[in-house]
Amino acid sequence: MPSVIGSENLSFRYNGNEVLSDVSLDIEKGDYVGIVGPNGSGKTTFIRLVLGLLKPTKGKVAVFGENPVGFQAWHRVGYLQQKANSFNPHFPATVSEIVGLGLLAKQKFPRKVSKADQEVINEVLLLMDIADIRNTLIGELSGGQQQRVLIARAMVSGPELLILDEPTTALDPEGREKFFSTLKNLNEKRGLTIVMVTHDLGTIGQYATRLLYLDKRVVFFGGFDAFCVSHEMAQYFGEYSQHIICHRHD
Repeated sequence: MPSVIGSENLSFRYNGNEVLSDVSLDIEKGDYVGIVGPNGSGKTTFIRLVLGLLKPTKGKVAVFGENPVGFQAWHRVGYLQQKANSFNPHFPATVSEIVGLGLLAKQKFPRKVSKADQEVINEVLLLMDIADIRNTLIGELSGGQQQRVLIARAMVSGPELLILDEPTTALDPEGREKFFSTLKNLNEKRGLTIVMVTHDLGTIGQYATRLLYLDKRVVFFGGFDAFCVSHEMAQYFGEYSQHIICHRHD
């Protein structure tokens, strides 16, 4: 079985500047990977290369064994991009209808939501704690509520791989905690492979199974137990910060 995501010497340059250099790694089925790093470290670029939205300057990347990423792989992926645009307050679509778009994208014409589809939509609305606003127009929601709707849209098709780029930006602390717990539950109980770019370096160790620290190159990629005892990471972060990140001493 191929890796869910596999890269080999993956590099990308923009206007002559190196954005990513020689990223080689394998993300396996059932992994929950938190991608962290400073601003400008190449996190979003890595995601865009994985999804085939950018073409590598050097090296290669495959998703479910497809290189470049093709139609079949795309249909096994749920994706939420960074800083999704706010909705026009007059956009005439309800929460339920927006979430349902995640199912319609995989259907042939004529596209319509079936009774079975509606049951799936209802399950995801409950999962994301937005069932009570299912009939509300999307433009009438707060930024945090809109973010949960977009996450639900990414999850409604039952993807095997869920890629999220800074999904908790618009969530309050309580909503962020609940969201992290929901993802962990999906990973552990449904075997969903999750790749999430996040700035929550001090939190992700409580939930993810592996950490990818990027700074235009792979600084660290592995489990948090390995991170915890790594002398290189102690030198890189400082021993105190290292153990706050790993959450193995709570």
